[in-house]
Amino acid sequence: MEKLQAALAKARAARHEATETVRPGPVLRDQHVRKPSKSNTTETIWEALPRFDLSPAVLRQHRIIAGEANSDATPFDLLRTKIILQMEQNGWSRLAITSPEPSCGKTTLACNLALGLGRHTSSRTMLFDLDLGSPSVHEFFDLKMRYGLPEVLTDMIAFEKQAVRVTDNVAVSISPHPEKDPTRFLMMDRTAEFLDDIQRDYAPDIMIFDLPSALSSDKALAFLKNVDCALIVARAEYTKFKKLDRTEIEVAANTNVLGVALNGCRRGTLSDSDLS
Repeated sequence: MEKLQAALAKARAARHEATETVRPGPVLRDQHVRKPSKSNTTETIWEALPRFDLSPAVLRQHRIIAGEANSDATPFDLLRTKIILQMEQNGWSRLAITSPEPSCGKTTLACNLALGLGRHTSSRTMLFDLDLGSPSVHEFFDLKMRYGLPEVLTDMIAFEKQAVRVTDNVAVSISPHPEKDPTRFLMMDRTAEFLDDIQRDYAPDIMIFDLPSALSSDKALAFLKNVDCALIVARAEYTKFKKLDRTEIEVAANTNVLGVALNGCRRGTLSDSDLS
């Protein structure tokens, strides 16, 4: 554990030196970089999304605990606040979440972060499951839907008929079925256009993208050009420093590295999620 903490400190110092000049985020097609105002039309479009009430028992089963303020949710609340401050400071709104390899807890963190952000009633959050080869957000939230993001991206179905609101100000777009060739959806021009349309029409304050692990394939790296920043999730006593270091290098080549969240820490060492 001490070796991993030292490695994270070393990576943090190296990351700070390498990112003194912040990489620019994606620019919308119409070149308007200012966040759209929440007009009456935006309110209407947002409220038109179907509402799905989450099951507290299902959430607990999958360790999704940040929807309510309590001591268990404190680590996610601290992480949420750090993320909000850094993203607001840089004018960012699109956050990718990835990990060096599977089983680091990135989807658990993404779902908790989305619901934690949802407790800020003055802002809106959208969570997209883009781990198209192995999607799981629908299982964590027990969302049983026929269509997923691939059907939206290929214009088979409209976004408003596929996405749902799980709270008043948190919307989720899932992918209920694994795709045989996920990379083609993540790389096609239509995906970038779709994100611009969503940002213009729904005006979310933060868009969270649950991506595949960065080292298992090229899927995550193929998408990073569409986001402002990325959070890397490592797992204590599981993630090797060499893999973490390689992931940071790969991610930093494509977008801004927001930080590293160390997941699965034992009590008495670090908090359950620590943004370095």
